[in-house]
Amino acid sequence: MSDEHEGDNGSDAPDAGDEANDHHDPDRETFSHDPIGHAEVRAGMTVGELADEYGNAGVGAADLHEAVDVTEAMFDDDVTVFFGLAGAMVPTGMRAIVADLIRDGYIDVLVTTGANLTHDSIEAIGGKHHHGAVHAEGKTEREHDETLRDEGVDRIYNVYLPQEFFADFESHLREEVFPVLEAECEDGDLVSIQRLTEELGRANAEVNERDEIAEDAGIAAAASENDVPIYCPAIQDSVLGLQAWMYSQTSAFSLDALADMTPLTDIAYHAEEAGAFVVGGGVPKNFTLQTMLVSPDAYDYAVQLTMDPKQTGGLSGATLDEARSWGKLEKDAENVSVYADATITLPLVVAAARERLEN
Repeated sequence: MSDEHEGDNGSDAPDAGDEANDHHDPDRETFSHDPIGHAEVRAGMTVGELADEYGNAGVGAADLHEAVDVTEAMFDDDVTVFFGLAGAMVPTGMRAIVADLIRDGYIDVLVTTGANLTHDSIEAIGGKHHHGAVHAEGKTEREHDETLRDEGVDRIYNVYLPQEFFADFESHLREEVFPVLEAECEDGDLVSIQRLTEELGRANAEVNERDEIAEDAGIAAAASENDVPIYCPAIQDSVLGLQAWMYSQTSAFSLDALADMTPLTDIAYHAEEAGAFVVGGGVPKNFTLQTMLVSPDAYDYAVQLTMDPKQTGGLSGATLDEARSWGKLEKDAENVSVYADATITLPLVVAAARERLEN
């Protein structure tokens, strides 16, 4: 072999292998080398370990993994967390998750529906929701619901609630909640909706303990006991709101629909960092996000769990990136939307985030 040939081998010229690598790894502006892995599951793994495995995968699994990351950062002590709760989350079994988040200091503000507060109170005073069916064997769905109507049972997809529990709830409001607020209205004053939810929580806790109810006192009770304000901007759209209106027809009791705006925006205004954890859409989502429109800053973190598609232009499915265009999220905010049934995703995200923070 000649010296000249040996000199060529030692040069800086690329060999065939380098050329092949160049061919398969061209300059790409938006691409980075991050191969999809394959999630592995095994007996005995924790929910946090499962969420980590989701991070190896794509599509919704990757979104859920990212939601755990953002939630972990959001649940830091220095972040003021606004929690929006829409949909039938209480009657479908998510009540204890939210109550525990309040008791353990992870939620600073709760924005929810009158329906969730109604169902929360029903359980606090001894009522129960039950497993049901969408339709009965041998009947159409309509025939099934007609039978339930005759038997005095309300259906929420595959959950049943006997109607007598609504009667118990009405008595609870008229005996334990409204009279206290009525006294505060004797001089022509109005009470805020947040004041109503606070009093509801106090009464729920008191009756729950007095009557030795087996079920936990719940969300409103936890909020009242831990000085976490509950805002319910569409309270009229619920049995709770309906009962409040009926009581106001024969008493001095009345609600001020705008009174909550100042304290809510004050919390947002003074928050050094703020996070929005939004379950479902509707009014709670918008009320939570729009708070930042009158604040100097916007949300630094945001997680959304929803089933509604973004393509309709509706608020419930709108991405949090879209909210950034309105100034509701900071330009550099960490945010993610997970499109799946929230009764599946909420327990996973919360459990995995808490596992990281508390272990």
